[in-house]
Amino acid sequence: MDKILFEQIPDLFESIGTLFIEKKEELCEMDARFGDGDLGLTMSKGYGALPDLMRAEAEGAGGDIGKMLMKAGMKMSSLVPSTMGFLMSTGVMEGGKALKGKTELDGNDLAVYLKGFAAGVQKRGKCQSGQRTIYDSVLPAAEAAEAKAAEGGSLEEVIRAALEGAKAGVEATKDMVPVFGKAAVHAAQCVGVEDQGAVAGYYKILGMSNYICG
Repeated sequence: MDKILFEQIPDLFESIGTLFIEKKEELCEMDARFGDGDLGLTMSKGYGALPDLMRAEAEGAGGDIGKMLMKAGMKMSSLVPSTMGFLMSTGVMEGGKALKGKTELDGNDLAVYLKGFAAGVQKRGKCQSGQRTIYDSVLPAAEAAEAKAAEGGSLEEVIRAALEGAKAGVEATKDMVPVFGKAAVHAAQCVGVEDQGAVAGYYKILGMSNYICG
């Protein structure tokens, strides 16, 4: 696949939703150790609903991918009114804002979306790199995608680079000290353990890769 057309965007996100439904129990179990135990529910519900929200907005978007993403992301936020839900919906909206006017996506456009998504997460969560959050996987993914796109990388090459970046980001969280939520209280127990939010960020990129690379 060398580009993603407007009408294929919901299918791209459906691949993400399908993966989160498969990983729901795994993420809930991970989250139960240092969080509220509902991460898998939030991700599967939010991304599971997002494709249909996009389809509902498609006609009004007039072929504008960015507009469809922004409107669907806004509706997504009301379906998953939790910290992670707001982070995800804000990321989708910011990624959409960066793609305003686009009618199809190539490798460079995908990198732009991922950078916008990461910026949205950072903006809403007021988090920084190294604080052991989802930002620690989605930012490296965006940066790796951006670097590959700058080299003239294809859509498939860009998403593969993003996936490797996200994977490395997840691994790095094993040595990070958490500063948010219950994990901060149990910081000593987090040593050597992947951050569940970062894993969720990796799965988002993996879902996109599954669709793009087949």
